Amino acid sequence: MSSQPPTEPRPRMEKEEEKEEEKTHEKQDPKRSEEKNWDEKWRRDPLGSLIWALILIWAGIALLLNNMGLLFRIPGLEVWELIFLGAGVLILAEVAVRLLVPTYRRPVGGSLIVAIIFLGIGLQGFVTGNLIWAVALILIGLYVLLRGVTRRP
Repeated sequence: MSSQPPTEPRPRMEKEEEKEEEKTHEKQDPKRSEEKNWDEKWRRDPLGSLIWALILIWAGIALLLNNMGLLFRIPGLEVWELIFLGAGVLILAEVAVRLLVPTYRRPVGGSLIVAIIFLGIGLQGFVTGNLIWAVALILIGLYVLLRGVTRRP
């Protein structure tokens, strides 16, 4: 008999090392895959960037035309109201595209609420402010209600 204590077989030690490696890879991979998914998501969906770029261009053109005195004057419509009105329309267009085109489908609740608020700001010159905000709150409430009723469990 030998005087040496029994040692663990070599394969068991290798399995433990493999498990350790898997754990470290699992810890690292979610971050990498999360970053990759986020990057891929925005590459495949340029719609949000496009809409906000168009809003900035719209605002710049409206301010430039106003400063040059070339902006046609509609009674009750100031330049900032025109900017918000255009931004609201553009965001509503984004919501419509997201609902109709499966490639760009994403949740639209926040965009819809922002569009309603922008349209409310833009229409203040035409309609009494209290009426606009009452209608805006009703529309937002209806959206939240419909979203809650139609949500799948």
